[in-house]
Amino acid sequence: MQTDKRRQLRDAFGAFMTGVTVVTSRDAAGQPIGFTANSFTSVSLEPALLLVSIDKRSANFANFTTCSSFAVNILAERQKETSNIFASKVEDRFALVEWHASENGTPLLEGSSAWFDCSLHQVVDAGDHALLIGKVEGFDSQATAGLGYYRGAYFTPYHNAETLINRLSVEVSALIECNGHAVMVQKAGTACLPSRHVADGSVSETLNALIAELGVNANPGFVYSVYEDRQHNKQHIVFLCALPTDSKPGALRQGEWLDLEKISALSIKDSALKSLMNRFVRENSVGNYSIYYGDESNGSIKQFAS
Repeated sequence: MQTDKRRQLRDAFGAFMTGVTVVTSRDAAGQPIGFTANSFTSVSLEPALLLVSIDKRSANFANFTTCSSFAVNILAERQKETSNIFASKVEDRFALVEWHASENGTPLLEGSSAWFDCSLHQVVDAGDHALLIGKVEGFDSQATAGLGYYRGAYFTPYHNAETLINRLSVEVSALIECNGHAVMVQKAGTACLPSRHVADGSVSETLNALIAELGVNANPGFVYSVYEDRQHNKQHIVFLCALPTDSKPGALRQGEWLDLEKISALSIKDSALKSLMNRFVRENSVGNYSIYYGDESNGSIKQFAS
């Protein structure tokens, strides 16, 4: 393919928003190795398989295609520098980050949103790359917001929430889910999401304070809904938050855990919130989420993650 066409094709591929990962393993001498990759996807649940691609020009191509195990670390929003380190020709990348070894000895990066420790299941030749298909032997997730990548630049869905604010009064809500249950509170005789007005602090500070008030070990996730309540001259920003892997609904200082299957029967006077919760119940059942932009009655829904 001609050089200009290759560049155009790369730009077209870049229109697809992805997360950012660092793939790690050990070389023949047992030294930790790794590279940054955004070409990552889940493949199968039974058996648990995932894949990443590696450039054949990579200095560690032979190591990764012949290793017995490797790990995929999904970077959190605050790990842009980690991504840059593993994307650059740095002498000792692992000296610049915090990490520990898995039970299989594979390097796992501290602070990642999630990690998957894999045995090498299959290597597939694919043009100027190879596909590393891994069988997931162990994993963990901290439910922290992941680092995004779009058209050659990083984006941070959680921390970019400040840019969504207009001049209206802003209210932040936390949609916290765990094992088919969501946290709801009662206000004026109707079920509501836990919410807090954004006063002097930022959106992120307000959301963290709200989660602390509830007494739940949840991490801020991505923006799930942004809509204007024109009747009350207010803007709502709803964040989808989750608990770490293997967590169970625990005691709350405020509100209660409600079964998602019973959400539709709740007395929710706010029609916009009722519509939002019904959408969440549907999307949560398949693990495929979207984001809503609009007002209390009309807007657009765009696919965000799966």
